[in-house]
Amino acid sequence: MFKDVWFITGASTGLGKELVQYLLKQNCRVVATSRNPSDIIKYIPKDVVQDNLLVLPLDVTNIKEIQNTVKIVLKKWNKVDVLVNNAGYAYFSSVEFANNEEARKMFDVNFWGVKNVLDSILPVMRKQHHGHIMNVSSLGGLRAFAGFGYYHATKFALEGITESLALEVKPLGIDITLLEPGDFKTDFAGRSAVANKQVEIPYEGTAGVNIQNLRNLSGNQPGDPKKFAKVVYEMHQKKDKPFRLLLGSDAYERAIEKLDTMQKSFKKNRSITSSTDY
Repeated sequence: MFKDVWFITGASTGLGKELVQYLLKQNCRVVATSRNPSDIIKYIPKDVVQDNLLVLPLDVTNIKEIQNTVKIVLKKWNKVDVLVNNAGYAYFSSVEFANNEEARKMFDVNFWGVKNVLDSILPVMRKQHHGHIMNVSSLGGLRAFAGFGYYHATKFALEGITESLALEVKPLGIDITLLEPGDFKTDFAGRSAVANKQVEIPYEGTAGVNIQNLRNLSGNQPGDPKKFAKVVYEMHQKKDKPFRLLLGSDAYERAIEKLDTMQKSFKKNRSITSSTDY
C-alpha cells in the first residue's frame, strides 16, 4: 500500500539525497527534483518500484518550470502530502567585501526559490485541506557567525516568512516545520559552497578563520545524513508536529547559547526597554 506523496527539492546530493533514499524504502511516493536530475538517477537502486518515484528537473528560480513540474505530479498522483524545501547553497564572505551579485543569486535560491515553490504547492494543499511543509533552514537561521553573513540573511528571512506562514495556514489543515540542522556530513561546505576568493586583511581573524575552519570540517561533520532522513520521516508521522526542529547536538548547544545570551541581555536592559513607554 502506497503512503504519502513527498515533493523534495535539491534532491541530487546531501540531505535531500538521503531523504529520497529513505522514503523509497518506506514505500512512500517520492518526487525527487534537482537542476540536474541525472545526479538523482545515478543513486536510485535498480529494484525501486518506478510507480513510487518521479525524478524531475527543477530550477527553483524558474517559476514556469515549477508550475509544469507540479502539473506532472498532480496528473500522476493527484496530490502532494509533504513538501520539503531543501534546495539551497552557501556563499562565504565577510559582509563588507562580499560580491553583491553572488549574494543576490543565493537569495534567489535560498529565499525566493522557496517562495516560488510554495506558490505552486500551497493551492494544492489548501484544496486537499491537509499537507505538511518542511522548510530546511539551519542553525544559521537562528544564530550568525562571522564569514557567513549573507547566508545567514537568507535563512533568517526564511525563518521569518515561515513563522508567519505557519500561523496563516494552520487553520487550513496545513502543518509547517522549520528544520534547523547543524553540521552534517554533506558537501555543503565543499563543492556546493561558493566562497569569496580572498578574505581582506581586516577580516582574516574573524571571517577568514571561520570560513577556513568550516572548510576543514568538511567531510568530518558530526551529523549523520541517514539519521536526519529517519528523524524527518518519523517526525512527519507524529500528530503533534513541531514547528522548529533542531537537528544535531551542535545545533542544540549553539542555539541554547544564543537563547541564554539574549535572555540575559533582555533582563539586564529591561528598565531601559520599559522606559520608552508613555
